[in-house]
Amino acid sequence: MIAPLVKTIEVPCGQKQAFTVFLEMNTWWPVNRFATSVMRGQTVRTISVDARKGGRIIEVGADGKEHVWGTIKAYQPYSYLNLDFHVPHPSEQQPGFSTVEVRFTPLAKNRTRVELTQSNWEGLGAMAEMSQRGYSQAWTMIFETAYKNACERERTAAATL
Repeated sequence: MIAPLVKTIEVPCGQKQAFTVFLEMNTWWPVNRFATSVMRGQTVRTISVDARKGGRIIEVGADGKEHVWGTIKAYQPYSYLNLDFHVPHPSEQQPGFSTVEVRFTPLAKNRTRVELTQSNWEGLGAMAEMSQRGYSQAWTMIFETAYKNACERERTAAATL
C-alpha cells in the first residue's frame, strides 16, 4: 500500500467561498503545466466541473477532445468533497483513478483550513508510484499556490464591492 498524500493550507476566505473557488477549477488550475492536452502538445480550452454528486471533471482541449479527470463521489457543500481523480497521461490506455478528499474547515469569518488527501494510488495500476511522486510535487504548485492565490483574489474582489 502506498501512503496517502496530505496537503493542508489555510486560505484567506470563508468556508463557502473556499469550497466554491475550489470547484471553479477553470479559473485557477494551471492548465499550461498540468493537463492532458498539454502533454499531447495542445492547449486547454476549458475545465468543466459538474458540481454535484456524480458530476464529472472534464478537461476540453483546444481540439475539442475531452479528457475525464474524475467523478464527484461525495458532495457536501461547503465542507467536503470526495473525488475519483487523475489527470491522465496520453500514454495511459485505461487510466485508473486515485481518491481525492477535500475538507473545508472554517477557522474564522475569512479564514478556512483546506485539507487535501489523495489516496488509493493502487487504482492507478502500474503508474501508481510514479503518479504519487508526481502529484506530491504538483499539488504544491496547483493546490498550495494556484488555488490559495485564487482564494486571495476572490477575497480581495469581494472586499472591493
